[in-house]
Amino acid sequence: MPELITVTPAAAGRLRNLVENLGNGALGIKIGVKQAGCSGLTYTMDFAEAAGPGDEVIEVDGARIVVDAKAVMFLLGTRLDYVEDRLGASFKFTNPNETGRCGCGESFTV
Repeated sequence: MPELITVTPAAAGRLRNLVENLGNGALGIKIGVKQAGCSGLTYTMDFAEAAGPGDEVIEVDGARIVVDAKAVMFLLGTRLDYVEDRLGASFKFTNPNETGRCGCGESFTV
């Protein structure tokens, strides 16, 4: 069985930085999915105050990630990276479960 989420060192460092500097005592970063966009689903990220029932908690290089229990089946095998270029920076999800993406890249289907 593949890992739930693989986190690159760049992503772990950025997550750690966000929680330390902006998290106000948060447990970590919560990752999930919600219904949105033209393709159906979009990724969500927010500070996690606590892990809920059924949530998965992953620790990578000092970064704590809480995966929403309702999102586990959509995120299995996903790789999370943090990418910086001349125009900005963002988290990048590479999800082997995706079967399509909308034109703007904001939403996906499974």
